[in-house]
Amino acid sequence: MKKKTNIYTILLMAIIMIAIFVVANNTDNTSNTSNTSETEIDTQAPYEIPRLNNHQPEQVIEHLGYTVSYNPQWLVPNWVAYELTNSETIGGQERSNHFKPDPLVKGDPVTTGDYSKSGYDRGHMAPAADMKWSEQAMRESFYMTNICPQLHNLNAGDWKDLEELARDWAQTYGNIYIACGPIVEANYQTIGKNHSIAVPSAFYKVFLHRTGKGWASIGFIMPNKAGNRPLMTYMHTVDEVEEQTGLDFFFHLPDSIESQVENTYSLSDWTLSRK
Repeated sequence: MKKKTNIYTILLMAIIMIAIFVVANNTDNTSNTSNTSETEIDTQAPYEIPRLNNHQPEQVIEHLGYTVSYNPQWLVPNWVAYELTNSETIGGQERSNHFKPDPLVKGDPVTTGDYSKSGYDRGHMAPAADMKWSEQAMRESFYMTNICPQLHNLNAGDWKDLEELARDWAQTYGNIYIACGPIVEANYQTIGKNHSIAVPSAFYKVFLHRTGKGWASIGFIMPNKAGNRPLMTYMHTVDEVEEQTGLDFFFHLPDSIESQVENTYSLSDWTLSRK
């Protein structure tokens, strides 16, 4: 009897040890997965691409230099997004100036003639000057899906200053992620000879880049009206821009990082060469 008892005891202890090993191994795996999801960064993720939160209609179109979410109701983009690198700010491609319908648009596309004598510029969202690195990218930046009705004073003034500042940032930080577009009110006005194109009340632009300590973001909102103000007066947190646009920016970041980055901005993370 004593011998049998010893055998049973040994078997019971072996089963307990195996169970402890399995539980410990599973716990380690779970812990590693959780930490990876929050701390590891996918360097290939399209951080610039936002997503809609308010069920706006869209057709997402990818071009060489940018991606656009085109709104077939407004006939302007919900957003235009792209990554801008230091090398892309330097290029010899001349400005095209040939505004054309986007060949990838479903339905009846907007033409440059719709803006004729409207009182508004054909305002680029992804600027042509960011596409000097490629003939194709330059040509596609003049597709009408990348264009909004923009008052000339804004298009050639503060909005242009912000575009130039973005190129400065790309050169300073190596690369930046950009999303921009119009803010269209519920009772929007329209222009257009053959189409009813929504006139935005304002425009937004948000930026993201990596820093030595992590990530930094900043946002801008500019009313679609005459004005010549310091760029600092247009600054907002990305969270504030999300509230006004119904968009979710930089959602490819881990949630804890996204939340921290978007609820504030620091001027120390964004060199202001153009105030």
